[in-house]
Amino acid sequence: MTRSVWLKADDSVGDWETRKRRITAGLESGVDWILVDESDIERVRSLGDVNVAAFRTDADASLIDNVEEAESSDPDVADAYVVGKNGEGDGTVDLPGDFSGSADMTTLRREDDRANAAYVRILSKDHEAFAEAAADDADFTIVVGEDWTIIPLENLIARIGEETDLIAGVTTAEEARTAFETLELGSDGVLLDTDDPDEIRRTVEVREAAERESLDLQWAEVTAVERTGMADRVCVDTGNLMEHDEGMLVGSMGRGLFFVHAETAESPYVASRPFRVNAGAVHAYVRTPEGGTKYLSELKSGDEVQVIDTDGRTREAIVGRVKIEKRPMFRVEAELDGDRVETLLQNAETIKVQTRDGRTAVTDLEPGDEVLLYYEDTARHFGEAVEESIIEK
Repeated sequence: MTRSVWLKADDSVGDWETRKRRITAGLESGVDWILVDESDIERVRSLGDVNVAAFRTDADASLIDNVEEAESSDPDVADAYVVGKNGEGDGTVDLPGDFSGSADMTTLRREDDRANAAYVRILSKDHEAFAEAAADDADFTIVVGEDWTIIPLENLIARIGEETDLIAGVTTAEEARTAFETLELGSDGVLLDTDDPDEIRRTVEVREAAERESLDLQWAEVTAVERTGMADRVCVDTGNLMEHDEGMLVGSMGRGLFFVHAETAESPYVASRPFRVNAGAVHAYVRTPEGGTKYLSELKSGDEVQVIDTDGRTREAIVGRVKIEKRPMFRVEAELDGDRVETLLQNAETIKVQTRDGRTAVTDLEPGDEVLLYYEDTARHFGEAVEESIIEK
């Protein structure tokens, strides 16, 4: 599930200089959306590349003859238009008894209008019901609770379906964590209202942690370590620094990927390179975010790969460079529950796998050792897991 962090930066937070400082902090922290008034769309686009959502300030201001002619790349066009400010959504206008007569709802449903998001302050049970109704027509439904202990976010998460992205209003990273974890499913995103750059950064970190996949790594017994001669070896240099217990999952067989450490440890032979994983031969798979794989030979600058630690916690990293050189190799074979998996790793002391004894150089690996790997009883087709019988040997 992809989560998002929206940053509120409309005129309610202050003058333009105040808003600009907040927006700049958001851009530097990596927020996904900036929510502003229509008049600030071009200003935001001049500050950086980010999704821009805009409050509709005039019911007729954004009417166009052909919706398809509107390009989000235009500096004065938003990626989403939000109804509800100074209207029924924020409580400025009383809710009608029949929501079908709502001005906000009418705008959302009008085909010749670009409005595709609703903003609702949960001031009462009626506003909660109004948010549920708006969600039927809105791509994004932003709900701001005055007190989530009184009007539980659980109600909205449970009742609003997948037809909309539910964005919960928060003021701190800790509130964002709660929103992402509520009912285990959590909200699709949060709308953060704060000027504190540290709070903005922490909220983005909470978002990243909530998105991370957690894998169940297993121990497999090494059955063979053999010299195989020269092969084309791939070093994956990322644009991210890795921790001492992090690496990547690589292997010759898609169903069994070996944990290979990043070069974070000092060596008598070379300095540490905590951005690098010496991953193996060009034919091997490397795991990518969201459960896919790529051949090491396919990786290029700008691609995303999955970084994992020894406890199975994952995150994403950006490939900065791929180095392919001829090097002497080992074939490492291991067995798990009667199934044999293997991979090719460079014959060098700096390449380390995880064993029961900790980080172990592949040059010290012996039959009988247990190595950490990710195993899934499935085949791969173009990097995607498939229910198919494929023999790998």
